[in-house]
Amino acid sequence: MTNVINSIFNMRLLDDLAQKETSIHSIHPLVKLLTTIVYLIVVISFGKYEIGSLLPFVFYPVLIFALAELPVAPILKRILIVEPLIIGIGILNPLFDHHTMVLGGIVISRGWVTFLSIFIKCGLTVTVSILLIATTGMDRLGAALRMLKVPKIFVLQLLLTYRYIAVLMEEVARMQRSYLLRAPGQKGVHWRVWGPFAGQLLLRTFDRAQRVYQAMNLRGFTGEYNTGNVAKVRGKDFAYLAVWSFVFIIFRIYNIPMLIGSLLTGVIK
Repeated sequence: MTNVINSIFNMRLLDDLAQKETSIHSIHPLVKLLTTIVYLIVVISFGKYEIGSLLPFVFYPVLIFALAELPVAPILKRILIVEPLIIGIGILNPLFDHHTMVLGGIVISRGWVTFLSIFIKCGLTVTVSILLIATTGMDRLGAALRMLKVPKIFVLQLLLTYRYIAVLMEEVARMQRSYLLRAPGQKGVHWRVWGPFAGQLLLRTFDRAQRVYQAMNLRGFTGEYNTGNVAKVRGKDFAYLAVWSFVFIIFRIYNIPMLIGSLLTGVIK
């Protein structure tokens, strides 16, 4: 029961974090969305054997964590949830790619290099995506998508799905509470009732969805999700996008760790 309640709390935590008032939160949502898109494109563009060149891109999420005053532990927990999937995607690479290469003076299988590259790329992309939601909020993010002329049906599906996950978890919590009251002393739901439990949950969610839709219609819903008023893009917002885009491009063109190592060892005078 505690796990379900914690899941509901975790779902709403990102929305609560998006209400903070910091320098990052004040940036226009469209600018933060475009900055994140540029970041994702640049990170994904690296080759499968490039690892050192990806390290400077850790600077962006770390700086966002600091400036936005976000708690590290809850967000890291969300990132760790995705890590098993990332490991499952790349763990077979060492089995198929047996060729070796020299990395930092060490002979290593290319399969492990590609696995580590996938792991770092996915970790960075998932982190900045979560930070985007935590500093913007889904409503303002939906407004930014509409400003990019994304069809409203896709934006509506995205926002309603995100909102309904919390509603679904609340239904699970109610059903689990009722079950435990009828089976005192039992830990969790017995496997024999998983089928009826899931079926009852499906029927309850259909009914809850219908009631939510009727409530939306009574409040004037016409197919357009009202995300509220979004301020115009200001000069500092353009500067934020331009500076970070320039930094990402520099990180992409030049191997920053190699340049720093060369400077420290005196190879470059």
